[in-house]
Amino acid sequence: MPTPTKGPRLGGGPAHERLMLANLAAALFEHKRITTTVTKAKRLKPYAERLVTFAKRGDLASRRRVLGLISNKGIVHELFTDIATAVENRDGGYTRITKIGNRKGDNAPMAVIELVLEPVSAKQAVVAEATTAAKRDADKKEAAAAAPAADEAAEAEVVETEAPAAEEAAEAKYAGSKPATADNVAPEGFAVKGNEDSMKFHVPGSRWYDSTTAEVWFDSAESAAAAGFAPAGGDAAQAVEAE
Repeated sequence: MPTPTKGPRLGGGPAHERLMLANLAAALFEHKRITTTVTKAKRLKPYAERLVTFAKRGDLASRRRVLGLISNKGIVHELFTDIATAVENRDGGYTRITKIGNRKGDNAPMAVIELVLEPVSAKQAVVAEATTAAKRDADKKEAAAAAPAADEAAEAEVVETEAPAAEEAAEAKYAGSKPATADNVAPEGFAVKGNEDSMKFHVPGSRWYDSTTAEVWFDSAESAAAAGFAPAGGDAAQAVEAE
């Protein structure tokens, strides 16, 4: 958690403050905008943006770290799929605070904190594209300068090392499944992605298929359902497998 500002904490103590921030972040990710006091909004901003940064990484360690703070798997899944995809081109500034005046009764200053999900401006996109192109050109020049013989020897060694490893892979955990692959490429005949954190499965062509990292591969939606996995977004969202 970010270092708190000077002065009294929120709530009655450190543990209470952590729970308050986690609940506020969960509500923000679920509803995309919430109304709260200015003090809570300012404390929530760095906390929520750090969780978005974990979601943009998208690996299993980051997902488990966020699940340690937000226990609702549905909200965490939405954070890692919808929200992370919407802000993938942003380098920061994932939230916005707008003051809306004082609250009736105790006269506390209020604010709306919301996620910034709008596409980046054209100027920012051009700068990002130019930076990516420059890095790509530099990588090509560096690769061309390397000795071809060394490259061929390295490739041969990788092939010889990976072939036995593939044959000695661990047995499937579920019927009709294969373990996750390091490059997230579907094994032949196993195209359905399973996510063991959310216990959801995604068929090719479904809404979150491309942005989901498979933790286990299934040969069909029926095999995934038999293993206890549920269709992500419901049966209608996963009804495209036949195509």
